[in-house]
Amino acid sequence: MPNCFKALLSWSLKRWIVTVSVALLTYFIIALPTAVVKNPIFVRTTAATDWSITVIVITSILTGLLTATYVKNKFSDENPRQLKIGSAGALLSFFAVGCPVCNKLVLIALGYSGAIQYFAPIQPYLALAGIALLMFSLRMRLNNEFSCALSFQNNK
Repeated sequence: MPNCFKALLSWSLKRWIVTVSVALLTYFIIALPTAVVKNPIFVRTTAATDWSITVIVITSILTGLLTATYVKNKFSDENPRQLKIGSAGALLSFFAVGCPVCNKLVLIALGYSGAIQYFAPIQPYLALAGIALLMFSLRMRLNNEFSCALSFQNNK
């Protein structure tokens, strides 16, 4: 059995609670401001894509799992690099599902027609890149849970 699955099977209840909590929080943090889920505070000027909800759900689950790997256990790895990679992945997913003309940075850089013409077509690729970064980061964290650190001593 691969280390990733072995690591998940060995998780405590505390880690699973963190996973579910962070996944739900991530879902709402992405879905509400991008107005993929209709709400009275945020409005989209273009319709959400068919794949937006799928990207948000996958991103939320992966973010929850990744965050839970930072809950201490006897195999914990203290390397924050994977969290930075995972955070970049979640941010890319956020930009991927957002309204192309509601994104102020894109509007400033490209204007309205540029956002529709140039930014909207690359959003699916941003989603794939974001999910890939989250998966890579999670895989690294889970694989490291069953690896042991070797201490190299300088023998003189």
